[in-house]
Amino acid sequence: MTNNPDPKEQHPQPDTEGEQLAPPGSKSSVTPDMGDEPDHGEESYEGSGQLQDQVAIVTGGDSGIGRAVALAFAREGADVVIAYLEDEEEDGAETARLIEAAGRRAVKVPTDLTSEKACDELVERTVSEFGRIDILVNNAAYQMAQPKGIEDITTEQFDRVMKTNLYAMFWLCKKSLPHMSSGASIINTSSVQASSPSPELMDYATTKAGIANFTRALASSLGERGIRVNSVAPGPIWTPLIPATMPEEKVESFGQQTPLGRVGQPAELAPAYVFLASGKASYITGEVLAVTGGQPVTV
Repeated sequence: MTNNPDPKEQHPQPDTEGEQLAPPGSKSSVTPDMGDEPDHGEESYEGSGQLQDQVAIVTGGDSGIGRAVALAFAREGADVVIAYLEDEEEDGAETARLIEAAGRRAVKVPTDLTSEKACDELVERTVSEFGRIDILVNNAAYQMAQPKGIEDITTEQFDRVMKTNLYAMFWLCKKSLPHMSSGASIINTSSVQASSPSPELMDYATTKAGIANFTRALASSLGERGIRVNSVAPGPIWTPLIPATMPEEKVESFGQQTPLGRVGQPAELAPAYVFLASGKASYITGEVLAVTGGQPVTV
C-alpha cells in the first residue's frame, strides 16, 4: 500500500467566501474572511542541493507561484532575485525573508516590467550583484476577467496583459542571454488557459498560448548553446490573483472542475520549476509541463 496521501484530499478546497481583493492581488491583503491562505511550501518544502550556488531571477516573486518557486530555489541552494510591483513591497519582503531563512541571498527589485527599461535594470542589477544569471523564471502575469469577453476588454487592459505577460518575457530573455552560459535554464509560466481558454480571459489566454510557442521556438534556437528553455502550465492555483481578478461566483467553484476536484496550491507547482531548472532535466527543452490537477494541456 502506498504511503502517499490521496491527491484529492492533500490540500482541502479553500474557504472562498468573502469580499473580493483589489487587483492585482497581494498575499498581505488575504485576511481570514478571504478564505485559507495559499501554501507556498513554508512548512513542507525540503531541499536537496539541486541548485547549489546558482543565481536565479524570479519575476512575480512576491506571492503565489513566484513565492513558492523562490522559496524552493533557495532551499535547493540558489540565490534569488525577485521582481515585483512596487505596491507589493510587504509581500516582497516576506519572500526575501524566506529566502534568507534558507541561508541564501535575496535581492528585491520592486519594478514594473511592462517597461523595457525596467527589464534592462533588473538584468543589470542581477549581474552587478552576482556576475551571471543561471536561471530565469518569467512568472509575472496580469489578468482581469471580463464576463462579456471582448466587449469589455479595453485597449488599456489588453496592452497591460500583453506587456506584462509577453513583452516582459521577450525583453528579459533577450537581455539575460549575454549573461547565461551552457547549463543555464529559462522557465516561462504558461497556463491551462493556453489550450482551454475561458471567454472572460480571452486576452490572458492569448498570451499564455503565445508563451508556449515562444518557449518552443527559443528552445530550438538556444539548444546549440546548451541553454534549455521550458514552460510550466499551471491549472487552477489558489493565489491572491484569483479573488482579485475573478467574479466571486467563479472564485467559489475555482478548481472543482478538475479531475482531482480541487484547486491546487503554489507549493504543488514549485517542484516542477526546480526539476526543469536542475540537471535532472538535462535532456528536456522546449517542453510544456502541465500541473493542472488532470486538465489536459495540448497547446
